[in-house]
Amino acid sequence: MSTQDSGRIVTMLQVRLHALNDLHLTLKHIHWNVVGPHFIAVHEMIDPQVDQVRSMTDDLAERIATLGGEPDGTPGALVKARTWNDYSIGRAEAIEHLGALDLVYTALIKDHREAMRATEESDPVTQDMLIEQLRGLELFQWFVRAHLESSGGRLSTRGATTESGAAGQAADQARNQP
Repeated sequence: MSTQDSGRIVTMLQVRLHALNDLHLTLKHIHWNVVGPHFIAVHEMIDPQVDQVRSMTDDLAERIATLGGEPDGTPGALVKARTWNDYSIGRAEAIEHLGALDLVYTALIKDHREAMRATEESDPVTQDMLIEQLRGLELFQWFVRAHLESSGGRLSTRGATTESGAAGQAADQARNQP
């Protein structure tokens, strides 16, 4: 691999590292702040996701180092580099957190897929790692969406563009179910 390709991939992976570090902190935040009748189900569903996302960050950091980069996992670097807003939901019912988390996963998966496509020619080893991470992230989103979907397949957060909007839509649907 050329030095130019390796540098480009290191830069891209650093952004993915920040995104996954942010996700694992967001998941712990949800784990600590979820309440309501589905508390235990969501509380216990989140911790394995945290553990697997942390493992993904380790894989990314090690790949950055393997390619000659210096992985930066400090909170300050994450906040300085991120292009997304901080998770906006505090103490809330399980369904509200799941509605917001669905949007978090959607954005993260979209960006991970772009990184996967960008490594197809220049670094199939990194692409393989990203594909495996996508498999896990998409599985986690499926777990979340199982709480948000009607039996007819309608997603309660459909069309939501903000975490608070998705949280509200999910809560409204839950309240209006027969």
